[in-house]
Amino acid sequence: MNFSHICVIGLGYIGLPTASTFAHKGVRVTGVDNNPHVIDSLRNGHVHIYEPGLREVVEDALTTGQLRIETKPVEADAFIIAVPTPFCGDKKADLSFVRSAAESIVPVLRRGNLVVLESTSPPLTTKQVVQPILETSGLKAGKDFLLAYSPERVLPGQILKELVENARVIGGIDDASALAGKALYSLFVKGEIILTDATTSEMVKLMENTYRDVNIAIANEFSRLAARFEVDVWEAVEIANRHPRVKILSPGPGVGGHCISVDPWFLVEAAPDITPLIHTARDVNDHQPAFVIESLKQLAGDLKGKKTAALGLAYKPDVDDVRESPAVEVVHALVSEGSQVTTYEPFRADYLVKGAEAAGSFEAAIKEADIILLLVGHSCFKQLDPREVAGQTRASLVFDTVNCVSRDAWSAAGFRLEKLGDRKNLVK
Repeated sequence: MNFSHICVIGLGYIGLPTASTFAHKGVRVTGVDNNPHVIDSLRNGHVHIYEPGLREVVEDALTTGQLRIETKPVEADAFIIAVPTPFCGDKKADLSFVRSAAESIVPVLRRGNLVVLESTSPPLTTKQVVQPILETSGLKAGKDFLLAYSPERVLPGQILKELVENARVIGGIDDASALAGKALYSLFVKGEIILTDATTSEMVKLMENTYRDVNIAIANEFSRLAARFEVDVWEAVEIANRHPRVKILSPGPGVGGHCISVDPWFLVEAAPDITPLIHTARDVNDHQPAFVIESLKQLAGDLKGKKTAALGLAYKPDVDDVRESPAVEVVHALVSEGSQVTTYEPFRADYLVKGAEAAGSFEAAIKEADIILLLVGHSCFKQLDPREVAGQTRASLVFDTVNCVSRDAWSAAGFRLEKLGDRKNLVK
């Protein structure tokens, strides 16, 4: 198939890198979003999200005219839906963005077009949600147009690299649709392209993230057990991982991001009667922020009125993504406890959490603090010199929830350094 013009709907963490990568390969791309801020920013040459290398690629695509920004889809050879799929308060998938995106394609859908859903979705979404909407055009999927599901499988911080190098799964509603999807992504994908059916492809993405969630849950539960038995969980994990068939992940304040903390609920929603393990793992990880607060209270006593510098709000190190971040949940809980919280997120210094103040710098965050709380293992925090920090704050207690800094170095600088899941080395 000839794909000279592609329309990408949704210009967020996946849609924008995908659109700009196609454009970089010489394909004419129309990027579509209904957020006025996103549209205005991109039309003015500004990139609204942080991802290493993305700004340069987007600016080049816009300058050359290979990437154009619009508010509605236009006629194209292929359409890629890359909109968010959040979950509602009852932990069920909100597919309203997917439905709206599919509906927006209907007026411009033509015979021979390919439509690909990339948004992470519950099983059968492609066939039971997207396909019926597209067929209101009067065209039939598999006969008049092609339809496939191809999930993104990239890591924030390495998106541009992994879009190209990672294996790509493409599931079609029929063989012709899968083959068309392969022809489309072959324009830039160097990794293996695996073909299957649409529902299997949906399932694969959910399985990958659920697997990670379950493994993180056991690590987080180990941190609670270690605290109970006065063991250093970090030491125990390091020793256990010397077994050739064991790879325990790192515990922390919880699980965040738009994938691992959300996708398992799609499986629970689709089959609640046969997913007790997945449901339990989600509960463990969702309650880990509360474990952080209880652990901090054991160390610092009543938090009411105490000033806490909460360092890091992103859901993982060295990114600006705060979606579903457990660090944000910890800050909410601190505020509820009556603590006066100042946050510092180096990648989004202006990000506000209700009830807390946002500091524009590390120094401003810790200056008046009684407690320093490390919530994200950003590289800049790992590189801190505790001797310098000691001269910038009155805080004596540092609580490290991600095993980010050296106990010996910080203790030598005069701090009481405590770590989540470690009561073996508790300063008494």
